Amino acid sequence: MTQNPIEVRSPLEGYDIQCDTLIIGAGACGLVASLAAHEQGQSVLVVERDVIPRGSTALSAGLIPAAGTKFQHEAGITDSPEIFAADIQHKAKNENDQAIVDLLAENAGKVIEWLAETHDLAFSVVTDFDYPGHSHRRMHGLPTRSGAELIDALRTACETAEIDIICERHAQHLYFDGHKITGASVIGPDGQSETIACQKLILACNGFGGNRALVAQHMPDIHDALWFGHDGNQGEAIDWANGLDAQLKHLGAYQGHGNVAHPHGILITWAVITEGGIQVNTAGHRFWNEAQGYSEAARAVLSQHDGQAFAVFDARIAAIARQFEDFKRAEEVGAIKTADTLEGLAEYLGLPSVALSHTVHALPWGQQDQFGRTFGDTQLTAPFCGVKVTGALFHTQGGLAINTRAQVVRNDGSAIENLYAGGGAACGVSGQQDSGYLSGNGLLAAVVLGKISGSAPCTP
Repeated sequence: MTQNPIEVRSPLEGYDIQCDTLIIGAGACGLVASLAAHEQGQSVLVVERDVIPRGSTALSAGLIPAAGTKFQHEAGITDSPEIFAADIQHKAKNENDQAIVDLLAENAGKVIEWLAETHDLAFSVVTDFDYPGHSHRRMHGLPTRSGAELIDALRTACETAEIDIICERHAQHLYFDGHKITGASVIGPDGQSETIACQKLILACNGFGGNRALVAQHMPDIHDALWFGHDGNQGEAIDWANGLDAQLKHLGAYQGHGNVAHPHGILITWAVITEGGIQVNTAGHRFWNEAQGYSEAARAVLSQHDGQAFAVFDARIAAIARQFEDFKRAEEVGAIKTADTLEGLAEYLGLPSVALSHTVHALPWGQQDQFGRTFGDTQLTAPFCGVKVTGALFHTQGGLAINTRAQVVRNDGSAIENLYAGGGAACGVSGQQDSGYLSGNGLLAAVVLGKISGSAPCTP
């Protein structure tokens, strides 16, 4: 569990600090919420446990799916929130709350455009490859396609708006009178506690992927995977839920990724697969339908010998992947191997050359294979590329149940009137396990629910 006791307590008679809106967590959700609350004229205080705001957002590709945006229109892409919502539900086998799915799909484009127009975030659509589960190209990102750029841009927007962000403060207690939150306490680097009164509290403190005991309890099939998220994801929201009698949903849901360069620990974009690449095991053979998605790939790769596999693609695909900073970094450190022949690539990767050559030459271009994957017509050609990868847990997707105002819902179905949750603290729209995760769902929930909770009126 977390280092300090995480509890819900009765209200105090007095508090050290007061604000209209208190936000716990300065990731994408918290910073978007702070911008929205500030826009509504509220006094805002954001508390963050790290030295600077980074969190899980900085570890991602910073891509947010949205439908019907002006950016899609400019790129000649026709899409709609209704199609987007259907894609989310199809991937998650209709296990999501339809009202929450509709909320996210309807508002994602509006939030992207608001961030661009009001706060100068330079979004554009990824137009040169498809993401698993999306029927249209709707992934929006900043120029470097990195979460680090996204969180830095959001922090800059907050600084421009003169929003108070206090770092190295770990939230500990929530104060609750049975109907509404009255405040919270935080611990500073010196071990001293401060109490903060608020009219509204937004939980943007992410999930519990860094808490190995909770991961083992709720998602044992990924417990031994590389943890690729932020260690601050300790599950405080789950601890607070008990004292609030709040609903928890889909705690077995998570986003995995089966394409993390090993042992370098660098994310390799799934574009290397969707554009025609494959994964093979240490014997040089394919072992599953890679088109299912990178979240499912984590378990598929971990099931192989030593929990390792190899992504095999070509220079054409590498050129597409190079728009991502992580891929360029993987090339710089030598994780990506390149050779003029499959035999040469096999030698670099330590694979049996005959098996690898046979696997690639046997790919049914323009047809469906024995695993159910349908390949395009563009074959892999020299020079060939490859990288050793493993499976990882990126972040959890279950959490506090919320309504369409992002208010936390109690077990009796009532809402806590001034308590909101978003990002990893709230239950997302990935169904009940890993196969329901649709690319970008984590940041989608973060930015949209952050905007909705931040825009909600303060309780008198």
